[in-house]
Amino acid sequence: MPHSTAPPLKGGGLWRRTYAMLLKEFIQLRRDRISFAMIVMIPLVQLLVFGYAINTTPRNLPTAVLLQEHTDLGRSILAAMKNTRYFKVTQLPRTEAEVDHLLASGTVLFAVEIPAGFERAVRRGDNPSLLVIADATDPVASGSAVSALGPLVQSALSHDRDVMASSITTPFNVEIHARYNPAGTTQLNIVPGLVGTILTMTMLIFTALSVTREIERGTMESLLAMPISPFEIMLGKIIPYIVVGFVQAALIIGIGIALFDVPIFGSLLLLAVLSTLFIATNLSIGYTFSTVAQNQLQAIQMSFMFFLPNILLSGFMFPFSGMPQWAQWVGECLPLTHYLRIVRAIMLKGSTLPDLRYDTIALFVLMLVAMTIAVTRFRRTLD
Repeated sequence: MPHSTAPPLKGGGLWRRTYAMLLKEFIQLRRDRISFAMIVMIPLVQLLVFGYAINTTPRNLPTAVLLQEHTDLGRSILAAMKNTRYFKVTQLPRTEAEVDHLLASGTVLFAVEIPAGFERAVRRGDNPSLLVIADATDPVASGSAVSALGPLVQSALSHDRDVMASSITTPFNVEIHARYNPAGTTQLNIVPGLVGTILTMTMLIFTALSVTREIERGTMESLLAMPISPFEIMLGKIIPYIVVGFVQAALIIGIGIALFDVPIFGSLLLLAVLSTLFIATNLSIGYTFSTVAQNQLQAIQMSFMFFLPNILLSGFMFPFSGMPQWAQWVGECLPLTHYLRIVRAIMLKGSTLPDLRYDTIALFVLMLVAMTIAVTRFRRTLD
């Protein structure tokens, strides 16, 4: 049987044929709305995030103040701290136990304790100490603020000439206690964060391809013919990857302990349970993407588009407290933000479930929302 050969191409039609092919590609690109959105949104998101949201010198860090006396000097110290623009007083605990809870839960990053009789000791020249407790789990966020405490004494007493004149030495000391990571070791901050980052990337991609893969392989018809509900299909696709994600998390944490001496002060059982919740949340979101995307390429694009703000706005790469308020609101809607707080708090602080109540509830709500959308979007018949 003779082989058919294509007719020879004439040189005069080169530009006409190229133009036709070019026009076809633009038409396909216009019809692929998700790919077109990625072309516009990815550089736009990066520009806005890096231009407005990212700030490596965080300001207005949440601070708790334990006032055991209300005096003019105490108010001057608080005003001097606020003037540094690093501290923002958000909590006024009454006991040291409340201070410990606020630090363990991540509600505040700093705590200032002004003891009873502090002003009288200053005026008598007893050189008392002002205690400042810093949450050092994120050395970048706390380092600049701690360094700003140096000139605090002179600033606080700038209007009190009597104290300055009567004191040969410094009227009082600022005693800084860096909790949870006193040496400022970067690995203690990065390794727990990598657990959430790697799980986010892998879990999203795994499940984002689940439904679109079935459609492209032509096996969706058989799946739809089975006596099984959309919710059961989703559970069947998600549960195996929960096991995969759990193995990944155990591997990362094990290597972090062995190679980088990352401690685990909290409960391993609590860490395992909340890690499973985080994995299920990401799998639910990935499954939602798979029900929206028309092919595997779109599913991967949507996963990457969701992964990008998770990396930039969760507090993994840049201090969460350094971002403007609108960026923090966006970050609160991302699972990685809450899991970073959970894994760092359990491993480095020894926090318990009551300390992590807010972030646990947030992850659970995000998972329910994603599951509801995924089940609603899942079609019982092919279009």
